[in-house]
Amino acid sequence: MKRLKGKVAWVTGAGSGIGEAGALALAEEGASVMLTGRRKEPLEAVAARITKDGGTARVHPGDMSRSEDAARIAEAIEKEFGRLDVLVNNAGSNIPDRSWKRLTPAGVDELIRANLSSAFHAAIAVLPIMRRQKDGVIINIASIAGRFVSTQPGVGYIAAKHGVVALSHSINMEECRNGIRSTALSPGEVATPIL
Repeated sequence: MKRLKGKVAWVTGAGSGIGEAGALALAEEGASVMLTGRRKEPLEAVAARITKDGGTARVHPGDMSRSEDAARIAEAIEKEFGRLDVLVNNAGSNIPDRSWKRLTPAGVDELIRANLSSAFHAAIAVLPIMRRQKDGVIINIASIAGRFVSTQPGVGYIAAKHGVVALSHSINMEECRNGIRSTALSPGEVATPIL
């Protein structure tokens, strides 16, 4: 029996890597999966794999660093399916000039927008839906860099991912009374283009 039959999941950063793997796993368990990322073509490829195996997938391109994109997509998902049960907050990136010696204010802003603001925007967009349902799960993809400090991922990425961990804890503290749970997964290095 598929454990997520009848559930609706939204995966950001779903075009490759952890987001793609998460979307495929959710679909395998029976969830209808909404796929978001900045590039439409990789999302369509993931959706094709899901539908080929008998699952339900929709492509909703967008940039999660833009709050209006997050709000628009969450609204479209609720309009089509009437619910949203799982958010996998996976959108993020890194920059090549990540050491203190090479970091610029623009680089810091880019890292915070891509890795932390994007998580806030998606969570803010889904929380009203989940509150109405009195149920929901938010899975924030942080990083081992959000738990431990090292030089390789860069200071801006580390700071943003520590923020994602704190965001998860704060959702649990405030939203548990509404049946909403949150967790932060902290994977180690994954062979993706952001390394």
